[in-house]
Amino acid sequence: MKAVVMAGGEGTRLRPMTSSMPKPLLPVANRPIMEHVLRLLRKHGLTEVVVTVQFLASLVRNYFGDGEELGMELYYANEEVPLGTAGSVKNAEDRLADDSFLVISGDALTDFDLGALIAFHKEKGALVTVCLTRVPDPVEFGITIIDDEGHVERFLEKPTWGQVFSDTVNTGIYVMEPEVFDYVPSNTSVDWSSEVFPRLLAEGKPVYGYVAEGYWEDVGTHESYVKAQADVLTGRVDTEIDGFETAPGVFVAEGAEIDPAAILKGPCYIGPYSKIEAGVELREHTVIGSNAVVKSGAFLHRAVIHGNVYIGPQANLRGCVIGKNTDVMRAVRIEDGVVVGDECLIEEESVLTGGVRVYPFKTVEAGAVVHSDVIWEQRSSRSLFGPRGISGVMNVEITPELAVRLAGAYATTLKKGDTVICARDGSRAARALKRAIIAALSSSALNVRDLESVPTPVARLQTAHGAAGGVVIRTTPGVPDSVDIAFLDSTGADLSPGAQRKLDRVYSRGEYRRAFPGEIGDLNTPSRIFESYTQELLSRVDISGVPEADLKIVVDVGGGAAGLVLPSLLGRIGVEAYTVNLGIDEAHPTESPGERHTALRRLGALVASSEAAFGVRFDPVGERIWLVDDTGARVDEDRALLMLLDLVAAERRGGKIALPVTTTRVAERVAGFHGVAISWVSTAPDQLTLACSARETIFGGDGRGGFVVPEFHSALDGIATFTRLLGLVSRTHMTLSQIDARIPHAHVRRMDVPTPWAAKGMVMRTVVEAAEGREVDTTDGVRIVEPDGRWTLVLPDPAEAVTHLWAEAPEPEQADQLLGKWAEVVERPAG
Repeated sequence: MKAVVMAGGEGTRLRPMTSSMPKPLLPVANRPIMEHVLRLLRKHGLTEVVVTVQFLASLVRNYFGDGEELGMELYYANEEVPLGTAGSVKNAEDRLADDSFLVISGDALTDFDLGALIAFHKEKGALVTVCLTRVPDPVEFGITIIDDEGHVERFLEKPTWGQVFSDTVNTGIYVMEPEVFDYVPSNTSVDWSSEVFPRLLAEGKPVYGYVAEGYWEDVGTHESYVKAQADVLTGRVDTEIDGFETAPGVFVAEGAEIDPAAILKGPCYIGPYSKIEAGVELREHTVIGSNAVVKSGAFLHRAVIHGNVYIGPQANLRGCVIGKNTDVMRAVRIEDGVVVGDECLIEEESVLTGGVRVYPFKTVEAGAVVHSDVIWEQRSSRSLFGPRGISGVMNVEITPELAVRLAGAYATTLKKGDTVICARDGSRAARALKRAIIAALSSSALNVRDLESVPTPVARLQTAHGAAGGVVIRTTPGVPDSVDIAFLDSTGADLSPGAQRKLDRVYSRGEYRRAFPGEIGDLNTPSRIFESYTQELLSRVDISGVPEADLKIVVDVGGGAAGLVLPSLLGRIGVEAYTVNLGIDEAHPTESPGERHTALRRLGALVASSEAAFGVRFDPVGERIWLVDDTGARVDEDRALLMLLDLVAAERRGGKIALPVTTTRVAERVAGFHGVAISWVSTAPDQLTLACSARETIFGGDGRGGFVVPEFHSALDGIATFTRLLGLVSRTHMTLSQIDARIPHAHVRRMDVPTPWAAKGMVMRTVVEAAEGREVDTTDGVRIVEPDGRWTLVLPDPAEAVTHLWAEAPEPEQADQLLGKWAEVVERPAG
């Protein structure tokens, strides 16, 4: 049997290490990752290997040659352009068409029993066998679900945390029959997991999954790269170390010179012909490459040093990676998480603080204290995007400099000459950031339409009218010293997870596009945007019956941007409205839950005293509303959703209503009574917008005061919702309290369980196993339905080390019991 080693990836997450070196050549214990892979293949009798290459292909060829030194036969299949995981193997079809073959990545470290994998494949008579393993954090990998016989049931490529319901992941190791090439077009970028395998499953082909025991590490990040070194040294992975064990855990290669006065504490490794002087202290998990020099008094702990590196006297290196041919001079201090690229000069007494990246061929001047990346920068947080876009404390985590780089990365994902919308809330912080962002967008050859301070729904609608995207800056709800930067797509919706990852990659690499002087984008401020918004709203949303109903309402604008639109809108609708808190309050751009509660209590008093039909309060950016009924009582957010759902469904008598899976199933009863179906979606903001853009969707809501009026726009819009509600109430001739009284009550409880990141995958697998025999819904997270209809939803948070739980039952006590029961299941592996 032949093998295919895929060695064409760029390894962008490992930059700057991979800026001038292909990822398969990165040394682990002073031996390229791909060499570890080749030796594993040889160990299992696979000596004829096709290597697929693309990025810096000549370096891979030059290093391994024809494989003679390893006792193997190597052939190379070069891709002129990236062809994807399946396309690259298809490119080598002429050498693989006569027998079964094994596919393995050239940049993952493993000691799996490949012989057992091959035997399983043959025993099952499989067309494709996918090698699987269990990992604690499966978000960055492709999840594969198999049944008890090993048949693959489903592939999920790089899921969100809401889609994680197993910790069994695809390792990228496959055994295949040549017939699989019939499903891969030539000279086309094709992926196994997301394109070929789903087609095979759809056609009922024999696709199996084999859960392998042993070590496997996808060396895709700087953290996993350093971890792989330690795992080799400690024997966690069964692989060869090139050297002699001169003391427990101390490996010394041929030709290395070590002064007797040097202190070596294993496990550690010293490469061929390296020199360690007296007074040097090498602590645990340190790897010294070939031909390196470590001068007297230097201290290294968990440091990975590539070949031909000079470490000066009294240098102090901890938890860092130093690229080849780099000089680290006297008394330099390099802290945890620092990566220095190839051929750099770090001059004496300089300090590189934690997490700094220094790209190849750079010089850090003597005495410099470096807190940010040299030339390029990578955000240190787990993910660039959170649930509200990119968020942080103003002038601490979110600075104008950061905003410029983010805008430059966003612009690079678009085409030169595209037009984007830029808008903000009424805060001074948002105004300052917007100016920086506009400058970056223009200098990246984009035209900018500056809407200034507008309600977010207005910005979204303007973006949908012909712009390629948009940027909205607003104060974080409830956190006055923080801001959110939301990037929009061409529909006005928040970027999808895929688009977020694309922006994140550009930002991480720092490869921003810049325009020539003649390409600098235009900047203009469009006029009459509120008038056009109002006109379009009234032309699309049914307000018939409002003048005849003679409604009186109380509107609390909350000192927010909705006040820029509402006066003219209310005048054109012809409704009697008492408006309070009109005008933008720059000093208070957001409100705490306590402040909102107080404001709603005052609003209720105004409604009761004025005998108004109802009251409404807007959030500061006009996206969400909260209601007070005709008695002056506050309407809870979940009841408001059910009431609006009931009104819309009763009037439309058909179609679908989009709701997140966390919503009470009372919604199904209410909608079903009127002949309307529910479309359940995940809690990700873009998914509700996507569902509401479907032709059959008549309404949507998120259960937190956010609603969608699809006939107007598919994004959250408090102003459009208010307008729609006016028409609905006018035509039904019922009060909000009467509408509320006819809707069954729901009993949904919620709690959060702290969950370490490393345990999340195990948590979800444990939940799925504990749910055996019950109905399970994996639209978002895992929803377990009991035989009597009670349900619990377990959903990992995408940005924090916590797992959210919801439970619904006919009685509150039953919901609490259900919540406690599944919280114990979650806490079992999390603890």
